[in-house]
Amino acid sequence: MIDNRSLIFPEPEEVHYDQHRMLVMFWGQDGDKRIRCAISRESLMDHYKSDGKNLLKTFYDNRKSIEHEARRKYLENRLESDNTILIKTTDL
Repeated sequence: MIDNRSLIFPEPEEVHYDQHRMLVMFWGQDGDKRIRCAISRESLMDHYKSDGKNLLKTFYDNRKSIEHEARRKYLENRLESDNTILIKTTDL
């Protein structure tokens, strides 16, 4: 069986910080399927040198690298139980 999955990020404006879960949330697209993606506050601070005050700016400044990591996890089928791709500090 050939796996034809891909993950693109066509909606850059759909990014927000969920302060209760301490995640920056964003969306990917695989064909007609929307894929919820997130990166932890800890990851942004540990690996992208965020001071924790402007996590969205850190996300946007490092967007290509973060999207690359989300794509890698998606293609490796490493999703959370709710089908979210969650980038944790241990992934980086």
